[in-house]
Amino acid sequence: MQINISKAQQFIAADALEALAPQVKAAQEALEQGTCQGNDFLGWLHLPSSITPEFIDEINATAKVLQENCEAVVVAGIGGSYLGARMVIDALSNSFSWLQPSNMPRILFAGNNIGEDYLTELIGYLKTVKFGVINISKSGTTTETAITFRLLKKMCEDQRGKEEAKKVIVAVTDAKKGAARTTADKEGYKSFIIPDNVGGRFSVLTPVGLLPIAVAGYDIASLVKGAQDMEAQCDVNAPADQNPAAVYAAVRNAIYQTGKKIEIICNYQPKLHNLGEWWKQLYGESEGKDGKGIFPAAVDLTTDLHSMGQWIQDGERTIFETVVSVENPNTCLEVPSDEENLDGLNFLAGKRIDQVNKMAELGTQLAHVDGGVPNIKISIEKLDEYNIGQLIYFFEKACGISGLILGVNPFNQPGVEAYKKNMFALLNKPGYEAESAAIQAKLG
Repeated sequence: MQINISKAQQFIAADALEALAPQVKAAQEALEQGTCQGNDFLGWLHLPSSITPEFIDEINATAKVLQENCEAVVVAGIGGSYLGARMVIDALSNSFSWLQPSNMPRILFAGNNIGEDYLTELIGYLKTVKFGVINISKSGTTTETAITFRLLKKMCEDQRGKEEAKKVIVAVTDAKKGAARTTADKEGYKSFIIPDNVGGRFSVLTPVGLLPIAVAGYDIASLVKGAQDMEAQCDVNAPADQNPAAVYAAVRNAIYQTGKKIEIICNYQPKLHNLGEWWKQLYGESEGKDGKGIFPAAVDLTTDLHSMGQWIQDGERTIFETVVSVENPNTCLEVPSDEENLDGLNFLAGKRIDQVNKMAELGTQLAHVDGGVPNIKISIEKLDEYNIGQLIYFFEKACGISGLILGVNPFNQPGVEAYKKNMFALLNKPGYEAESAAIQAKLG
């Protein structure tokens, strides 16, 4: 993985990165020494290097049971409990999900919304296939996931019988407490632990992400190896200019200090759409607090050049871009020649589709920089488990450093609870009587 900041540096003062260097160093040392805010959630920091071959074997063994007994597996989880797995699976999968290898179960995601039509349609599909469930929740009481698991548990038991259902329902939850742990122990489900010191948005390299990725048929050992190598590259003692996480954290904060409040992550590979979704949660939930934080947005290019492109090029100059570029596609396809050439594209005949895409990427970068948009470029060799593992750890480490530079606790999310209190009060949940009365007063 490589990071290029040359098209961003021209938008910041010549000494801006040098001025931030002490803060970058202090942030890295605070993470390493566990002296920062949120230091009880630093389990992700050296997670890759702590993963053993035996642990990977255990994940793969459980994945094999689900593969052999299910045509579909539903991952029930919300936020960090599904976004990382979905990002990796979508990046590695055939773009047309129905063309996945027939010996692998289809991976479905639920428990991330409360859409009645969505759940009804999911249940309708599951009636036609043998399915299993991976229930991912530390508490077991997160509303969206708990409602979904309640539905899926009953349906799976009705389909297979209670004893057989136990074989294809897996819990990924807290080690000792919570409704999901109680249910798993009571029912006898195979279970994996979400470490207490790893927050959801940093959990893709725990069983939260590794199990669904393994069930989909992908090489989690290679994914972990990529993360391990990036962990070593981002070591606190590495020279700052050779540590990509430190460079990214410093540059985005330097740009933020110039008044650019929005960061747009861009990709030129449709398979990376959910990288943007995962990245938005990672940075939005980590930095958006105390009245601070870069707003994270995402676009898929060149598709969104025909919708958001105008705003990016000519809109309010409060944005900068981080482009994730894939150097080599996994296939080869050339533009054919056409005798009539009615579309005028014969000048492209014989060129690879990826060459056209790369020139669109470069041309867009040049246009956006000319239009006043700083650009950071992150390049990976290709879309495979190893390179995606590198990206995961890179973005996680940079997020921790960046949040500390910003002066916030990157590992809590106090604002997430606000809507829940209102929702529970409106639904008359026991214990929320005072909140309910206050809401009724507001509503008149």
